[in-house]
This record gives sequence, structure tokens and C-alpha cells, in this order.
Amino acid sequence: MECEVSDLVKKDGFDYMFMPSACDECGGRCCCGESGYIYLKPKEIDNISSFLSISREMFLEKYTYKKGYKYSLKEQQISDNEFECIFFSKESGSCMIYSVRPEQCRTFPFWDYFKNMIDELKEECPGI
Repeated sequence: MECEVSDLVKKDGFDYMFMPSACDECGGRCCCGESGYIYLKPKEIDNISSFLSISREMFLEKYTYKKGYKYSLKEQQISDNEFECIFFSKESGSCMIYSVRPEQCRTFPFWDYFKNMIDELKEECPGI
């Protein structure tokens, strides 16, 4: 995949750049894999439930679970050690709530965790 340097996203404090257009061909590798948590802020809960045209309570009951004092999006188990976000669509290979996705999703791949784990990130994200 060829791109111009101007197409790359760089964030202060990170030793890599990201090519957002790689998402078009990726198939949602950041939405699938090992189990994890996608924590939601109160405003994100409101935004997603509104986007889905359901009550906040219905959204929390149907699409989240409580981890400690936080809510996380549910996952679907697709094999022994592979999971996918409940809002990941295999058919389209994309997020069904993309326009209102949580900040945690919006900031990928610029997570502090990956600052020292660039090789692991490269395996997960073809846009690095």
C-alpha cells in the first residue's frame, strides 16, 4: 500500500506513524483478537444509545457489562481465543457505530501500551 507522507498521522510521544487508509483493507484487526476491555465514559454511553435509538438502560443491559465501577462493551467469542467487539460487522469488516465509537477506539493505535510494543502493534495494525 503506497501513501504520501502527508497521509500519515503522527502523535507526540510516539515513535511511529499511522496510515488511516489502511483501515479500508484491514478487516477490523483492532476489533478482533484476544479478549479485552473497551471502557465507556458516561457521555459515550449517551451518544451510542442515542445513535442506536434505544434508552441508556437498554444499551447498558444489551451491549455492556460492568467491570469494577466501569462499563465495557461486550464481545462475541468466535473461537477458543478469539473475540470480536459486539459492534464489529464481519459482513462489512467495519464498526457499526463508527461515527460514535468510544474514545478508546478513536485513539487506536496511539495507546500508551504500544509505545514500547511497536513490534506487537505492527502485527495487529497494517497501518503502522
